[in-house]
Amino acid sequence: MSDKMIENNQVSIVGEVVSPFTFSHEVFGEGFYMADIAVRRLSDSEDLIPVMVSERLVDVTEDMTGTMVRVGGQFRSYNRHEEKKNKLVLSVFAREWEFIEEEVENAKTNQIFLDGFICKPPVYRKTPLGREIADLLIAVNRPYGKSDYIPCICWGRNARFASGFEVGGRTQVWGRIQSREYMKKLDEIESEKRVAYEVSVSKLEYV
Repeated sequence: MSDKMIENNQVSIVGEVVSPFTFSHEVFGEGFYMADIAVRRLSDSEDLIPVMVSERLVDVTEDMTGTMVRVGGQFRSYNRHEEKKNKLVLSVFAREWEFIEEEVENAKTNQIFLDGFICKPPVYRKTPLGREIADLLIAVNRPYGKSDYIPCICWGRNARFASGFEVGGRTQVWGRIQSREYMKKLDEIESEKRVAYEVSVSKLEYV
């Protein structure tokens, strides 16, 4: 596997395991499992980030809820077919999993770097309070011809800059992974709470 490919998608998070492992899928006899990790924000709220890990990396039969971990890997996506359409499902794919005693004060607990290509026209808008926002969808290549599609959100000056990006253009993004709850309307009466994941961009370049 090309190191160059791995370098274009790098994630490092530090947080608390807040769910038991649940089975996701198997590839060539290797089982992959999901667990949620709560990563603290500076504002005292937290992001709940789903992590996929191999049974060869971690003892998935053990309930590790409440333990602190540092995870390194990649932010990946796949399309899950539901309700007659595809849903983009995002998670951190763990390449490294390390138990730590406690979170270091003021340490960077949530970092991501992506190097990819703009695959939809940027959506630029302003909030009612006049804050500028731009949404980007970035395709990050994996080896063997696959790509991960990662939604990113930019603010202020970055949003203005990103609004001029063209489809097919290459961009590099630094930021953090954030989770955001929203209500999905199922029909006229029912809605359900769902969670979306995206990269909150702190710095970006048009390459």
